[in-house]
Amino acid sequence: MNFLERAYSWLLLSPVILPVVIWGDLIYPYLVPKTLLFYALSFAAVAVFVILAAHGKPFFWARLSRKAAWIPGLLLALAYVASAYGIDFYRSFWSLFIRGDGLLMLSCAVLSFYLILLSADQAFFRRLLRAVAIIGSFVALYGIGEWLMGGGRIGSLLGNAAFFAGYLGIAFFATLAAAQEFSLSWRRAAYSGAALQVIAIVLTATRGTMLALAIAAVAYLCVVALRGEGRTRTTAVGVLATLALLGGLFFVFRGELAHAPFEPVARIASIGTNDTDIKSRLFIWEHMAAEIQKSPWLGVGAEHIDTLFNRFYDPTQISEQWFDRSHNAFLDYAAQYGVGGLALYLALIAAFFTTALRMRRSRPSGDREEGSEKRIALIFALLALTYAVQNFFVFDTVSSFWLLLALLAAFLAVSSEEEFPEALPLPAWMRPASWLFALALALFIIPASVRPALAAYDLAQAYKYPIIDAPKEISYLSHGIALGTYADIEYGYEAYDMYGNYQTSMLTGQARVDAYQATRSILSANFDKYPYDARTALYLAHILTLAPADVSVDRGLLSSALERAVRLSPKRYQPWFVLANLSISEANAFPVGSSGRADGYAAAEDVLRRYLTLVPTLAEPHFVLAQLMFASGDAQGAAAEAAKGKADYVQDLDTARRAAAYYIGVKDWALARFFLNDVAALAPTDYASIYDLAKVTYLSGDPAAADAIVASLRTSSPGLLPTDQNFLNAIEAYEQSKK
Repeated sequence: MNFLERAYSWLLLSPVILPVVIWGDLIYPYLVPKTLLFYALSFAAVAVFVILAAHGKPFFWARLSRKAAWIPGLLLALAYVASAYGIDFYRSFWSLFIRGDGLLMLSCAVLSFYLILLSADQAFFRRLLRAVAIIGSFVALYGIGEWLMGGGRIGSLLGNAAFFAGYLGIAFFATLAAAQEFSLSWRRAAYSGAALQVIAIVLTATRGTMLALAIAAVAYLCVVALRGEGRTRTTAVGVLATLALLGGLFFVFRGELAHAPFEPVARIASIGTNDTDIKSRLFIWEHMAAEIQKSPWLGVGAEHIDTLFNRFYDPTQISEQWFDRSHNAFLDYAAQYGVGGLALYLALIAAFFTTALRMRRSRPSGDREEGSEKRIALIFALLALTYAVQNFFVFDTVSSFWLLLALLAAFLAVSSEEEFPEALPLPAWMRPASWLFALALALFIIPASVRPALAAYDLAQAYKYPIIDAPKEISYLSHGIALGTYADIEYGYEAYDMYGNYQTSMLTGQARVDAYQATRSILSANFDKYPYDARTALYLAHILTLAPADVSVDRGLLSSALERAVRLSPKRYQPWFVLANLSISEANAFPVGSSGRADGYAAAEDVLRRYLTLVPTLAEPHFVLAQLMFASGDAQGAAAEAAKGKADYVQDLDTARRAAAYYIGVKDWALARFFLNDVAALAPTDYASIYDLAKVTYLSGDPAAADAIVASLRTSSPGLLPTDQNFLNAIEAYEQSKK
């Protein structure tokens, strides 16, 4: 039992290492291993706690009487109720691999909160702060090294710039709090670690966290300016005045700074309603708030924000294809758990402020520890302020959410007068029962952690062989699906990616047939299991249209998939394009000039026009419709439709390719060159399009520029040049004429 007691404290502390846990052989190498390990550590901690409690180990049970301690439990209970009445409890519980933020993660985090609350003392509090300081500083240093080697927005060991910044936005204050307990030399080391974390946050160029830290700094300076004394107060006032001046200069020169080569400065300076990301976020928040009002009391359950997003998705307003978060944690809680969930989430953040006040008042004036505790109380209040501001723009991962709850639990534990642990008066039969309970929890690690890890491994292995060994890829997919984990929906997404983007064009014969059948099987099963998932419906419809020529397609299934995709996400253009292409394919089976072909083209035009009534300013369908009208003989109408597309065009690879194809067809070489220039800029390795650019450049009257493009192709893709011998002869003749 002594061994379990010693191990228990370290088990409570062990999730602090999650930010440094990665596994390179996973297709999701960052969040997945963190989440799966967190489950295992949480089950182990609960199992040991039950054994210790049953065998008479005393815990601080009286702490459960505090109202602040009820908040996580109430939030968890509401989350289960909302999910039980929500869209799909199964997905709410397990979440997705790529997110790992469902009820299971919330349950483990809340259980960890209570285990820490019941066990923590000053020694544990100090160990927690020091561990976070060390891990946070290491992760920050790794991220800085990543920036020095590659530049750009860095994700460090969390794999995503926003996740990285969000975690450091909490770890930074834990590091400052840890410094209050150190001797002078170690305190300097802690402050150096905190400085590294701030530098890393800046290098992530995550505007939400940078803004949050700035607001926290101003709040701290205001407190010092109002309540400080002597030189400290004067310094705070001076710094505030300096910051106000710098802020004014920054605003005046914001336009120039928006083009600065240092991305963090450029991104901060670009904040405004004209910024593409800002406009997209505002659109999402506005429409997410409207969707929340449709089910305000219980929401839609955990992990179903994407269902709401798909309802109002508009490609002219949102650049991301698939969102499962609104990039605002407050809206996310309201969407998933209703207004009660939002209120409890706000209360969770407010608990830091109330606990800070408790700590400041609990220590008698003149106590030697009073100064340190008051500083820690202020630091934790600033932590809560920073977290609230940054989560207005981002959302949590397991690393940041567990850390938040762990710090709150430990902070609650040490915030009031000294308490004494008590043992529960449990009957003797509870002791052997506790071992059985622990065994059951240990066994639950298999479906919660072990089998998902194997499924993730199989999926990663499948990605190695889609072209070089399709049977092996199919074998890994089949084995991973057979494990029966919650990875099935993502298996469908990834199988679609492998088949649709690679195997369709690179496999032939039986290998392609087998790959198609495997992909269709996974997506069909998910289509039946997840009737609310627009992404699965769209992917299944597209895969069915990519069937090998000698494989019959279930037209009923295709029709159902398209109907569901349009119904669940009406403004998403892909299913409408599939519908139009089906009509075109049927029309092309009839002779040119026949009524059957004309009727088919008319049906396709009708599909595109119906879509354009929903999204009239999206450029690509205008060019698709223009191509169709031109093929139908309506050149004048096609030109008018293409002009609408040109007016609405925003640089985009797919649209540029569509537009270039239309203008090449109508022999408008100048506009074809315009759009092919965009294709070349957005896809510099698309040498076939670059060769087309050379041709239309020549035809538009600029042989010198065409010759320069051909010269570059002689180095990058020489085998492409003889595919158009007439053009090559013309270029060579031009080259001879210059000699």
